[in-house]
Formats: sequence, C-alpha cells, structure tokens
Amino acid sequence: MTATRSEATAHFAAKLRYETDPSDVRTALDAGERFVLVDTRGEAAWQQGRAVGAIHLPTAEITERAAETIPVDMPVVVYCWGPGCNGSTKAALAFSLLGYEVREMIGGFEYWAREGLPVEDGTGPVTRTADPLTAPVDAVSCAC
Repeated sequence: MTATRSEATAHFAAKLRYETDPSDVRTALDAGERFVLVDTRGEAAWQQGRAVGAIHLPTAEITERAAETIPVDMPVVVYCWGPGCNGSTKAALAFSLLGYEVREMIGGFEYWAREGLPVEDGTGPVTRTADPLTAPVDAVSCAC
C-alpha cells in the first residue's frame, strides 16, 4: 500500500509537531524558548542522571501534580529513558489529556547523554563526551 503525497505530508508534519529531539531541545533551551522540559522517570533514574534544565515529574504523578507544578498554558517537552521505552509517550498522553501543549523528546535521556549534552546527577554535573554514533565529534550539530 502506498501513501499519497498529501497523506505522507500530513504524517510527517504531525510527527514534527508532536516530537522533537535532544539537539533541538537544547537549542530551544539556549534560545530561551518558553517551555518546561520534564523528566518523567522515577526517583532512582532521576538521581542517576538527568538533562540539565529538566524538572522531575514522574509519569505516575502527572495527573495529580501537573497543575500545581506547571501552568496549563506552559508548553511541555517530556522525556523518559530512551528509544526502547514508551514512558515519555504515556507522559505526553497524560499531559495532553490535562490540556497541555506537549511534545515528546525522541531518544530520551539516553540520546541526550550520548550526544554530550549537559547532564547532572544527584551529586552535580556529569561530564560526558559525545558518542560518535549519535553526534558529530567535530561539529556543533549534525546539520539535519
């Protein structure tokens, strides 16, 4: 079965509307764009490491705590562990059901860390170099 051009265009436009990636999130944070980056993993994962600039709101607590933590008119970007985890999809659905504008950071914390973006853990900053399989080593971005 082949998708029509308009079906393909609608599909990929929707993906870009509701998904983002670590590099684009970092660029948006640096530019001061208005949104909250939310780490949706549990406490042990949060303490182990997280994206600098993220707040912690586990998926299981979104329904009860979102409104007291994040204004409903504030755009939200959620992440979980990585591509093998659908926790951020569950979190995005929970925020969406509450009326938030939400995007899912594909690749999650794994790709944030593997791309060499700023990470901290329960004791402070963590220094990581970019993994050459996920980010260029001699350039600022992949230019994609």
